[in-house]
Amino acid sequence: MVISLLERFPGLRSMRAFTAAGRHMSFSKAAQELGVTPAAISHQIKEIEDQLGVTVFNRTSRSMALTREGEILLTACSESLEMLGRAIKRIKRLENRNQLKVSASPSLAAKWLVPRLDRFLEIAPGADVRIDVTHVPVDFDRDDVDVAIRFGDGNYPGLDSVLLFQDKVFPVCSPSIITKERPLKSPRDLLKFKLIHLDWEGHGAAWPNWKMWMAAAGIADFDDKSGLHFQQTSFAVQAAIDGMGVALGDSNLVADDLARGRLVKPFELALRAPPQFAYHILSAPNQAANPLVTLFRDWCLKEALTSNSKRDSNTEKPL
Repeated sequence: MVISLLERFPGLRSMRAFTAAGRHMSFSKAAQELGVTPAAISHQIKEIEDQLGVTVFNRTSRSMALTREGEILLTACSESLEMLGRAIKRIKRLENRNQLKVSASPSLAAKWLVPRLDRFLEIAPGADVRIDVTHVPVDFDRDDVDVAIRFGDGNYPGLDSVLLFQDKVFPVCSPSIITKERPLKSPRDLLKFKLIHLDWEGHGAAWPNWKMWMAAAGIADFDDKSGLHFQQTSFAVQAAIDGMGVALGDSNLVADDLARGRLVKPFELALRAPPQFAYHILSAPNQAANPLVTLFRDWCLKEALTSNSKRDSNTEKPL
């Protein structure tokens, strides 16, 4: 019975017309979306109803609504079209093996990944690399992404996950703000400067902040509310580069700025981030045989080791 019904189902064009009409609850808007006439939409809907022997819309002169049968069919058609769309994207990607779409969080993309991409292109000169900047959870079944770098605890069920790096946090500032009148010789000298805060927490823990660092340095009498407050590392670091104050920098994300003299590290004391906070390289299991994904992952791991080796050794205190 089911097979005979499927054999009678009109096809993709009618599915698209019905799905658009059901989404807009309007033949006119569906026609505008698909670039056809409202009469064509009406014809496609009528074809579905005739073939299946059910009514999918209750229509009056002023309104329209899905019937119960129409609601069931709309859900099925929407899911089917989405699955077909994802399959077509995968097929297109197979045709272009040189394309690599990478999803990364804004701060990591700005301060670590993008400044290094020229080195990746040196070992993959024909690669078409596209960067998707977002911090939302990646869904490889739905998103047009080959590999992602995410910040978290490493628990990503169903995905291949490799630890990229975990950060240490220490004060950084522009060398231009350190003067004879306002030196930075001891942690207490920080009280003379505007502090740049990063307010972020997740996975049941808080990101290392000034209150934690000052406590590790033996200083309790300071105002942890005044100053500049950000929720993304890249903004806090840029404010420090611009001479707006002293920030707590993530070791890997400020490595290039330290190496180029845009920032200096006035004190060696550093805090290790909790294990819940680390960057991981993620890919779907079906990408294991993709040589470009493997090359990119191995390159990232090598770059992370290079960044770590360039950093000065720190006197660390765990949180």
